[in-house]
Amino acid sequence: QICKMRESMEKLIDYFKKYPSLPLFCGFGVAYISYYLFHVAKKPLVACGDSKLKAFLMTHCPILHEKFWPTLWCFESRGQTILRSLMKSNPVINYASEILETPDGGMIKLDWMENDNSETYCDKNTRPTVIVLPGLTGSSQESYALHMADEARKKGYRVVVFNNRGMGGTKLLTARTYCAANTEDMATVVDHVNEKYPKAPLVGVGVSLGGMILVNYIGKQGKDCKLHGAMTFSTAFCPFASRVSLETPVNRYIFNHHLTSNLLQYVSQYTPLFNNHVDMKKVAKCKTIYEFDDHFTAKIFGYENAEEYYHDANLHYKVDKIEIPLLCLNAADDPFSPLHAIPIKEAEKNENVALVVTSHGGHIGFLEGLFPRHTSYMDRMYGQFIDAIFKHGGELQRSKE
Repeated sequence: QICKMRESMEKLIDYFKKYPSLPLFCGFGVAYISYYLFHVAKKPLVACGDSKLKAFLMTHCPILHEKFWPTLWCFESRGQTILRSLMKSNPVINYASEILETPDGGMIKLDWMENDNSETYCDKNTRPTVIVLPGLTGSSQESYALHMADEARKKGYRVVVFNNRGMGGTKLLTARTYCAANTEDMATVVDHVNEKYPKAPLVGVGVSLGGMILVNYIGKQGKDCKLHGAMTFSTAFCPFASRVSLETPVNRYIFNHHLTSNLLQYVSQYTPLFNNHVDMKKVAKCKTIYEFDDHFTAKIFGYENAEEYYHDANLHYKVDKIEIPLLCLNAADDPFSPLHAIPIKEAEKNENVALVVTSHGGHIGFLEGLFPRHTSYMDRMYGQFIDAIFKHGGELQRSKE
């Protein structure tokens, strides 16, 4: 027996001599997997000030009991953020577009996924409806919007995507775009959808900037809010903290310059329209989102500067004004919304707000599985939450009587 063991050891030593890098590779692999298991894959933090709302979510959103297992080979925040745009599939959604005129002469494009083949909700007048608000330069064709529409379609619901002015293939008709603090267009959209289907329950879902607009809208509406519930993904609760994070060297190079370039491309085609309102020559020289907001967005919406605009857009002051169930999903490593800026303490004081914070996920990433093309942690939580509100929302209404 000893001889056999000795022979085995000699063969192993010879093998390592033949492949000298193998021990190092194995050691790295063990260390990597150990780090992933003990420091990456974790259950999310759930911050909620109302035990009944938390119990409702824990019952009807079983994903909250699970650990989030981000993609093993790409769990770093920036990697998750970039990979989502490169790898996620784009479900085929046949939208029906509607042009909605605004009171000031502007134009908004609504993309409807009516889901008339729904077997669960055959009556279109009572079919539950999800209003989706895309991110900064997003539209109904973003992969996350398509997945939301697809998930709702499978469950029998209707989706309407609210494309901001000038987005989704539309043109600007007035010298006005959109911003995180202004909720007039959102109010117009909600009123329109509610008037078209007054018997259909509504849930609002906002992604990134869309989440900021949504939360600001809900806060301003208070008890008069026509939505039955709301959900946000990767929302930047504090614009000041987001600015600091996005202007660090790596984030500035990877994200800030790219998004600023998209914004400049968006407004430059309407230079004659804006010339009487802002200095478009200064705008054209902007290198960061903050500079763009300072020279363009703030001026368009009547603010003195970006500081004043960011103060008005800050969601920390709105959390205590939320009067409907609101679930917010954020990642602790989100480069657009750092952990210290997520209003966890404020949420723990409000009976209508629940914050779910994963240890990883990046910005609108939340990718899981070895080949994260068709679903994500974000998609699954979205599906469970809209199901919870549409099917069991009455439990929350009864609990607050």
